[in-house]
Amino acid sequence: MAEASCSTHTAAQSRTTNPVRWIALFLSACVSLVTGLALAQDAPSRNVTPHAIEQFGEPPEIPDGELSEELATAVETAFILSTSNGQWGRDQSDALRVIAESGDPRLVWPVSDMMRFITQPELLKELGATATSLMGVEYPVANYWGITTDHLIAWDIPEPPDYLRLKRQIFTTIVPGWEKIFVEGDIDWRHVSWGGVLIDDRAFDTTDETCNCIPAADNPKVTDVEGATWLKDDDIVFGIEVNGEQRAYPRRIMEVREMVNDTLGGRDLGIPYCTLCGAAQAYFTDDVPEGVERPVLRTSGLLIRSNKVMYDITSHSVFDTFLGKAVTGPLLEKNVQLKQAGVVTTDWGTWKKAYPETTVLVEELALGRDFDFRNNRDAEGPIFPVGDVDPRLPVHEDIVGIVTASGEPIAFQRSKAFLALSKGEEVSYENVTLILSGGGVKAVDKDGNDLGGHQAFWFAWSQFYPETRLWPS
Repeated sequence: MAEASCSTHTAAQSRTTNPVRWIALFLSACVSLVTGLALAQDAPSRNVTPHAIEQFGEPPEIPDGELSEELATAVETAFILSTSNGQWGRDQSDALRVIAESGDPRLVWPVSDMMRFITQPELLKELGATATSLMGVEYPVANYWGITTDHLIAWDIPEPPDYLRLKRQIFTTIVPGWEKIFVEGDIDWRHVSWGGVLIDDRAFDTTDETCNCIPAADNPKVTDVEGATWLKDDDIVFGIEVNGEQRAYPRRIMEVREMVNDTLGGRDLGIPYCTLCGAAQAYFTDDVPEGVERPVLRTSGLLIRSNKVMYDITSHSVFDTFLGKAVTGPLLEKNVQLKQAGVVTTDWGTWKKAYPETTVLVEELALGRDFDFRNNRDAEGPIFPVGDVDPRLPVHEDIVGIVTASGEPIAFQRSKAFLALSKGEEVSYENVTLILSGGGVKAVDKDGNDLGGHQAFWFAWSQFYPETRLWPS
């Protein structure tokens, strides 16, 4: 998921029924349109370094229980009435003062949610002052939202009563398409933030239909090696093999599309790529409980701890992108857990040499774009709030991660594993063995069967698997 750049008008304004004056206060980023498609370009700057964001000091005292009648009224005025009628006035400012004086840091969560969409400087300062009063932390104006949310996550501040209703109201004021997403489930709504782009809610197999979103590619066109003259040998690709059939998904395309619904080796796949996490994953979408229609995965425009949130357009069920688990909606009720196919991150020259019969996505799917997020936008660390980071490795160190047969997550530092394998040494843990495959690293069992590992940035893997073991151990 990537962050959109700013302007004074966005497509979101034409999609909401709320007054334009409220949207003008609320939207902090715009959709950059290229051939009618919203594609992410820039991101909010962080005012802390990757090595400092784990240092947050002591959290404030946190009350529990319900809000007083006065405080509940203030919350309703500040977060519900203002978004319902499209106005911010003295009543809302007075309500924020009541909230600021309450001594209840739980209420910083909806304050932070509002900060994410604010452009009006005075209102942003009001919200920032409220957060400062409740958290005891001074926030620079340039990044009220990011640092506030980092502290909330790191301190694990509980949510206030009725939080989901507050958050739903704030978010769906901007994008009505989120109404079916913001529902109860096995998801921590505190950690959900806006990635700066709109929801991809197009029907299946509409790759060429324009949208104000990051546009998934369904049943993408492919070519053989001879037809891929546009790819350079050192271009990064994500290689997948299913039932003896190989396909390369160029990073250049995946950075633009971020989601592909494809069929390979007779199996249906959903393939998300999170630019923020450096993670391309492949999920089998045809291995679901009886009576469940194949999930068609899309980008929601939302993030959890700097990882994209994907959802199924058929059931409107939200999935944990990193884990492949349905966390809301009908597919949560069915306990849908998508199984993973292995993804090898490598270069095109090595992949095509190893697999000369491979197919590869065609250049037109890149829509004329050539992003390189890893070497510029993400260079200073996670650009969205994640709270504490695991200091065992640098945040953007590449790892190959997998969950073992016993349920233990294990991360292999890719550089060390690749070097060891190149020397002919064994790299294994429990039932997992790493091998070199097409110029990358793949996780297999003792019989050589694909175990579905994938490469990602260390910060992302350790966020979703905080108890992960780090090889060698």
